[in-house]
Amino acid sequence: MRAISILVLSLFLFSNLSGCFGAFEEGGIFSDTDSEEKFGIPGGLTLACLRSSQFESMVVEVDYSQGYEPNSQTISTLKARLEQVCDKPGGISILVTQTDFQHGSSWSADDIREKGRETREGAPQDGTRLRWHLMFPSGSYDSSGVLGVAVDASTAAIFLDDVRDAEGLFSRPSAEDIEEAVTVHEVGHLLGLVNLVYESSHPHEDSDHPGHSNNEDSVMYWAIESSDISSFVSNDVPDEFDGDDIDDFAGMASGELETENQLWDGSDA
Repeated sequence: MRAISILVLSLFLFSNLSGCFGAFEEGGIFSDTDSEEKFGIPGGLTLACLRSSQFESMVVEVDYSQGYEPNSQTISTLKARLEQVCDKPGGISILVTQTDFQHGSSWSADDIREKGRETREGAPQDGTRLRWHLMFPSGSYDSSGVLGVAVDASTAAIFLDDVRDAEGLFSRPSAEDIEEAVTVHEVGHLLGLVNLVYESSHPHEDSDHPGHSNNEDSVMYWAIESSDISSFVSNDVPDEFDGDDIDDFAGMASGELETENQLWDGSDA
C-alpha cells in the first residue's frame, strides 16, 4: 500500500507535469468538529460515485460564463459516461446555469476552488445525493496549453477559449469534439483515473504523463487535456473510457482494487 504522503507528493508532481491537476487539500468532507468542510483530491469521491450504498443519486452542476455554454452533445455524452460507471439507482441529473464568476481572464487552481465554492448550489455530500461541479468560465488556466483541470474531489474547469483555439486545421478535430472529450477527460480524473487513488492491474498509465492513459483510443489519453490534442488529424477524438479504464472502475467498486484518499468509502453506510 502506498503511503498517503507519497501519493500527495506524486499528485503535486502530476500538476507540474500535466497541468490537469491543481494543488489540492487533503482530508474528509468534514473536520472532526463538522465545522469546516473539506474537499479532498481528484478521485477523492470515486467510491461515492461508483457505489450506491450511501449516495443513491447524483447531480452535476454545470456553471458557465455568458457565451461559454457547453454544447448539448457534451452534456448528453457526459451523462452517458457517468451512467455507464456510477451506480446511481436514483438517477444522475445535470443542471446547466449561466453564472457570473466575477473573475478576470487568468485562472489558478485556487481561483477555481474559490469561485467554485462561491457559485455552487450544494455541498458534495448532500444527504443521499452526491454533487459535483463543472465550470466553463471565460479566460484561460495560468499554465499555457491546458484545456481543463480538476482541482479537488468534486470540482473541475474546462476553458473553452483554449478549446476553440485548439481546433485543428479544417476543423479536424473540431472544437465541439475537443470540448466533449476534455469534459469527459476531467470527469475521468474526478473518478480517479489513471492511478490517482489506486494502482491498476493494467499497464495503461503513460510513464511520461502520470495520471493519464497511454492508449490514444481512451478519453484519458494524455494529449486530450492539452493543446496537443490538435495532433488528432481526424474528428475521431476519443470521448469514451477504454477497457482498462472500465476494468479499473469495476475493481474499485468491488473492492478488488484498494482505493485510497476517499472522503467516503462505505464504512459509514
